[in-house]
Amino acid sequence: MTAVARCRPASLDNPPILPFPVPDRDPTALLPDWVREDDDEAEPRRLTVRTVWISDVHLGTPGCNAALLLDFLKSVRCDTIYLAGDIIDGWRLKRGWYWPTAHTDVVRRVLKMAKKGTRVVYIPGNHDEALRDYIGLNFGGVEIMAQALHRTADGRRLLILHGDEFDGVVLYARWLAFLGDSAYSLLLRLNTVVNTVRRRFGLPYWSLSAYLKRKVKNAVEYICRYEEAVAHAARERGADGVVCGHIHAAEIRQFGTVTYYNDGDWVESCTALVEHPDGRMEIIDWAEEVRRHKTEEKFRHHPREAARRPERELQKEPQQEAIGA
Repeated sequence: MTAVARCRPASLDNPPILPFPVPDRDPTALLPDWVREDDDEAEPRRLTVRTVWISDVHLGTPGCNAALLLDFLKSVRCDTIYLAGDIIDGWRLKRGWYWPTAHTDVVRRVLKMAKKGTRVVYIPGNHDEALRDYIGLNFGGVEIMAQALHRTADGRRLLILHGDEFDGVVLYARWLAFLGDSAYSLLLRLNTVVNTVRRRFGLPYWSLSAYLKRKVKNAVEYICRYEEAVAHAARERGADGVVCGHIHAAEIRQFGTVTYYNDGDWVESCTALVEHPDGRMEIIDWAEEVRRHKTEEKFRHHPREAARRPERELQKEPQQEAIGA
């Protein structure tokens, strides 16, 4: 007969024996070293805001501008950041694995922000829809939610969602959506090639796909209908505004009593939506911000060139909502 060892109940005098070391005081001692590394001092903070919204990063695709996004995340300080869908592109990863180190760096940065006290809310989109099975859970300080309701500093209620539920192609014909995604991926690869050539000639980032989208009449009409549908849904929910992504078109528009906000993307325009401490909302074009910052650094070291600064390098006015809107 095999002897069975009896386990004594655990107590303060008789602690349980665990197969791994337990830290006495530091609860993060078992986390990877990079989570505890404090590299904030090495990155100058150029932007302090109350809330940040980003979406449509598409980590796992060659078109993702991970380096620019990482620079943005290291340059911003905020109380809350909303990841409004399509942060990871599960559709692309199913067709073939693509995950460079820069994409891991973005994930690490978000987890560091959560550890340091920033509230991180992840609202999955259609490209990362697998995460919708985990709605209501919390992973490493990242809350997974289907939708969210945000109250601004000036008291407005904003509905936060990804927005794919308003896209008839995705909702009613998924095979058409995948076909469109394949064509769009081809365009993004072409966009990558174009910007590789531009970098070799010292030219700044420029989005071919965003340029073509603005020139195609049908795309412009679709975006307008999409914005109206999202704003209508927010009005039905009793919200003062709505923040979404999905269509890769950063915008602030007023539809009656509802303000529509789209935070853009990080494969074409490289934009984010931010809320300032007073409740004012603004779209940040980070690619333009980086260009402006580099230009200012150049003229700071070469003041004589400032007098010959061309008009095309002047800072572009950021899009902000009208005061009192």
